[in-house]
Amino acid sequence: MKKVLKGMPTFSALGFKKQLLALAVCVSVGAGMVSVAEAAPARNVNPPALKAGAPQVYVVKKGDTLWDISKRFLKNPVRWPEIWASNKHVKNPHWIFPGDRLLMCTYNGKPIIGKDEGDGCEGIIRRYAGGTKMQPQVRVESLNNAIPVIPLSYIEKWLERSTVMSPDALEHTPYIVGAADERVLAAQGQTVYARGNGLSIGQRYAVYREGEPYTLTDAKGKKYKAGLELIQVASGIAVQGEKDITTLELTDTYNEEVRRGDRVLPEYDAMLPTLFYPTNAESVTAGGSIVRVQGSIGMAAVNSIVTIDRGALQGVQSGHVFSVNQQGQIVKDPKTNERVQLPGQHVGNIMVFKTFDNLSYAYVLDSDLPIKVGASIQPPMMDE
Repeated sequence: MKKVLKGMPTFSALGFKKQLLALAVCVSVGAGMVSVAEAAPARNVNPPALKAGAPQVYVVKKGDTLWDISKRFLKNPVRWPEIWASNKHVKNPHWIFPGDRLLMCTYNGKPIIGKDEGDGCEGIIRRYAGGTKMQPQVRVESLNNAIPVIPLSYIEKWLERSTVMSPDALEHTPYIVGAADERVLAAQGQTVYARGNGLSIGQRYAVYREGEPYTLTDAKGKKYKAGLELIQVASGIAVQGEKDITTLELTDTYNEEVRRGDRVLPEYDAMLPTLFYPTNAESVTAGGSIVRVQGSIGMAAVNSIVTIDRGALQGVQSGHVFSVNQQGQIVKDPKTNERVQLPGQHVGNIMVFKTFDNLSYAYVLDSDLPIKVGASIQPPMMDE
């Protein structure tokens, strides 16, 4: 059994690989969930507003995402679960595949959208309302073909190879001190040496690069370190030990080479979410903001990855969608020469896909303008 390092998020070693990673971000709902088409929050008075020109029929294409499809039909895509008429008689009623025909129908005066099984809106409504069961049908599809909520390729690195932990938890953990042949950098198939106790011969280990710590400000205005970001750059096996020096053979490297100072920690398999569906983040502690744009000095756009200063302790869960609002520009009044703060504006939406105690990773679903560090987040308005 693989070890779980103190200070890291608690994950089970389930060995999810490429195909199951695709499953984790597909339109899937676990057992025990109510039909998402019946999951409208009680506080919503009006049904979701359809977009002008919303299609009556849409054929799903390769490359589509659930968010893209939702935006074709609704003014507020996060309300998609309220109109999705899933087929309750199939094993995975929320999976959508390229080639599926989606029909917009009307049930009890409200719009619903479902997959055409060859019997049009009549069949969609009958199955949604719990009518006659269809005869079992076999459909063979690769999980990799299912339509994801967001593109897997943009978040894979952050799901599999990145974590946030307490800086204190890194104290006294082993680190790389050198490589064979006096190399400065080492890659797959090469040998490196780690200094520190606790490494066991024959065990697999992950090599992590330390990032900048996250420094946040609490309610009293006092700054504190909320976590340290670690990016996995390699995996290796401990093959020999002498005193406090352990020899590691690198079996894999991930877009980076190993260098001195990198941390050596137990390798673990992340338990990825089995439910990854856009939901409204209405129960999250208010006042959050974007504190980092990954891979950028400070500007995010569609497909970017950002970090927000809200995590599991504030009620954040994978799938939560937030509206992003940017502070208005400060301009000089041409008549009085006063500096005037212009009103803020909505600039986009993000969806959380991985949470930690006080921080979370989120994917930028859409943006009208570049999103800056410091932009505020809040649950989307649900009046449309």
